[in-house]
Amino acid sequence: MNLYVKNHNFWFELENLTRLFFPNEKINVFKEFKSTQSPYIYTGLSDKITVEVDINGFKRKAVADTDIDNELVTAQLLYGILSEYCGYSQPWGVLTGVRPVKLLRRLEQELGEKGARDKFLNDFYVSEEKLRLAKTTEINEKKILDLSKDNSFSLYVGIPFCPSRCSYCSFVMSSVERAKKLIEPYVELLCEEIKHTADIASKLGLRLETVYFGGGTPTTLSAEQLDKIIKTVKGSFDMSSCREFTVEAGRPDTVDKERLTALKENKVDRISINPQTVNDDVLKEIGRKHTSQQFFDAFELARKCGFDNINADLIAGLPTDTAESFKKSLDALRALSAECITVHTLCMKRASTLTHLGTTLNRKDAETARQMLEYAGKALTDDDYIPYYLYRQSRMVGNLENVGWSKKGYECLYNVYVMDETHTVFACGSGGVTKLKDNKRDYLKRIFNFKYPYEYIDRFDELIERKSAIYEFYGK
Repeated sequence: MNLYVKNHNFWFELENLTRLFFPNEKINVFKEFKSTQSPYIYTGLSDKITVEVDINGFKRKAVADTDIDNELVTAQLLYGILSEYCGYSQPWGVLTGVRPVKLLRRLEQELGEKGARDKFLNDFYVSEEKLRLAKTTEINEKKILDLSKDNSFSLYVGIPFCPSRCSYCSFVMSSVERAKKLIEPYVELLCEEIKHTADIASKLGLRLETVYFGGGTPTTLSAEQLDKIIKTVKGSFDMSSCREFTVEAGRPDTVDKERLTALKENKVDRISINPQTVNDDVLKEIGRKHTSQQFFDAFELARKCGFDNINADLIAGLPTDTAESFKKSLDALRALSAECITVHTLCMKRASTLTHLGTTLNRKDAETARQMLEYAGKALTDDDYIPYYLYRQSRMVGNLENVGWSKKGYECLYNVYVMDETHTVFACGSGGVTKLKDNKRDYLKRIFNFKYPYEYIDRFDELIERKSAIYEFYGK
């Protein structure tokens, strides 16, 4: 698909909008051109806004007067034409951003609740269903956001190792077999970075709200290694204000009594054990090296070890999964009474094995995923779970969303703070991104750690030097 743009700079947004309707096609963007070549989309801005489409003999042209928001009007014109061509609308309308709940909150502050609602429905073409979901999530987030202070921050600790790579995954990680020799030096340096980061936080007088160990799969590490890292966090940071300590034990095949005991003895109060599905055939299809029974065993073991706040992830739209199979997976988690159930939608990321194998998105997959999410929303609401955070990604099946559902009082604060970009997040470990938040200016500055474990190890001194920018940001 060729996208031609003339006399405007919002081509990136139009590219993302086009991708909603053509998720499997490469979109070529031309900002300098003499002629157009079909199939194409042309968007131009002069005395009028012009959108022209020529796709497989389907030709349409729409023109509108220039407006205070030319980008939105152009998007509306293009959305209308592409909806006509494809024969369907998008549940989130023209919105392509990651954080629709944050956008809704901002518009409510600017326009009032009715004005924001009208904007979502009439200007962004968001469906009533998704608006209700966004509004309910926004209400549930508020009490968590109100806990954050101007000097608050959260800590993310990244463990970039997994037993194996899932077919849908694009995160930078290393399998244990390939990276075994890197794990011990990585743990040693990670502890050094944690200490250094804690010293910065102390000198700046910052207040720790939440700690989150992610990955990869943190429980790929041994019980002794986990114990060492967690003790380093607790011995380096002022934990007196910390409200939540989460560790992802995402792969059931990494969960055992020794690791769970190490977490529990260090007062980790929230863990994730993620089956993604309890259909063994689907698990094989996506490259998960465990069975559904291993998930149930891991969950039961975690309960016996005293964990009373467990999250479990499911993914809607997995290859070969059906609406009925997904329903059984969700019902199984409901029967376990997991405190949090996060329902993701499959995202076809460029670097994933699924994408490299040529897996594509189609209308049937989108309809199935929508049925899955519709069932999840109704069933979890009936069980008194609440949606407490929501985000979206590019190339999601059906242009849908990821939603964290929880029993009241068990919401993951860290997830809300990260999605809302509420306060500073210090990141330690390879692939980590420190996000420094200036609430007065609503400004976010990022400091990137090296992506790969070997880079993290080889260039550790350079990484530590980068963090001096934290002092500059805070004016110290």
